[in-house]
Amino acid sequence: MSAPVTTSVTRHVDPSRTTEMRAWVQAGTALAEQFDGFLGSGWVRPSEDSPEWHMLYRFADSASLAAWEASPQRAWWLEAAQGRIEATRVERRTGIEGWFDEPATVQPAAAAPAVAPPRWKQMVVIFLVFFPLSLASNWVSGHLIGDWPLPLRVLVSVLVMTPLMTYVLLPWMTRKMAWFLHR
Repeated sequence: MSAPVTTSVTRHVDPSRTTEMRAWVQAGTALAEQFDGFLGSGWVRPSEDSPEWHMLYRFADSASLAAWEASPQRAWWLEAAQGRIEATRVERRTGIEGWFDEPATVQPAAAAPAVAPPRWKQMVVIFLVFFPLSLASNWVSGHLIGDWPLPLRVLVSVLVMTPLMTYVLLPWMTRKMAWFLHR
């Protein structure tokens, strides 16, 4: 059994067709909801006048996603937007391995997704970041806010560590350990 799979699609749409795009997205969601394993979907735009739409849909496993992507309903839905909506980028993520995909592994709209490293290798890299960061965080919080109640100290520590891990240290370590992760 595979993990839930999230597909991210970047689409370009003429901003004057926003109403049409919303209706098209809603129709696609209504069709996907009829398939086993559908967990949800959504979309965001950088700004109101942006031609770029970032769309997500999630299925319980790879087989459910494959059934949706091979379905005549989805083919009909995509055909309805032919010539007006262009998919420029497609990414697939399962669980935590999204952290381990280099930006270069982003696939063109028609390509297959990149294979994530084995989970044990992901665990090793996460440990290499988390242990020293946790140690440093506990040492600093012990000196600066050591007299605070434990739940408050942990909250402050987690609020500092989470963005550091997600946006700075884990991406850096992933690049440094690429030889290990993708060997």
